[in-house]
Amino acid sequence: MKRSKLYRSRLEKVDRTKFYSLEEAVEVLKSMPSSTKFDETVEVSFRLGIDPKQSDQMVRGAMVLPQGTGKEQRVVVVAEGEFALRAKEAGADEVGYEELIQRMKGGWLDFDVLIATPAAMKEVRTLGRVLGPRGLMPNPKTGTVTEDVAAAVKEAKAGRVEYRCDRGGCIHVPAGKLSFSSDRILENLKAVLATILRARPAAAKGVYLKSWTLSSTMSPGIRLDAKVGAKA
Repeated sequence: MKRSKLYRSRLEKVDRTKFYSLEEAVEVLKSMPSSTKFDETVEVSFRLGIDPKQSDQMVRGAMVLPQGTGKEQRVVVVAEGEFALRAKEAGADEVGYEELIQRMKGGWLDFDVLIATPAAMKEVRTLGRVLGPRGLMPNPKTGTVTEDVAAAVKEAKAGRVEYRCDRGGCIHVPAGKLSFSSDRILENLKAVLATILRARPAAAKGVYLKSWTLSSTMSPGIRLDAKVGAKA
């Protein structure tokens, strides 16, 4: 695969034989030649010792990054009555029920997070083919199916991110923007690591955190010390 000049110049900053501490990795990431085109997302990726084919070993959930995501989230809520009023007061960008569902059926998906009350899910589930492939389907495990819509909206606006293991037992979690200070990135990364470690399924055997890597949108991966991470 042909790599860009920017990628190659960044790769020179990384020792591919080394496993970095979190602090060292952030320092390397911040020292890389910058791209002025856009503010890249910082991402941490985990390879876990789980079997995703087993329902009792799925790792999935959501968390609020202490330093936010660096991105303004557009939040839509499917609710009616008192729940709709609470969502509007909490700062939801769009709130509605039947009309909103019809708009989504027509292809309108101009939002980042969709929240629904349990009562509304009967109708929202009919949008599975539209919402599912885009990762927008509300789910109780991620806190997006709830009667406490006000809290859910505030969390989404504050920097809430979802995580879910893929078929290979890997998880990729955004942890802010490259423009963040090193301290802000570190605080987010430590919070993500703690959350993933707490999410270890009881049925998982052997080594849980096999490896983890730090990167930005257009950077090579920086390998992190799994032994240090497992003790965090």
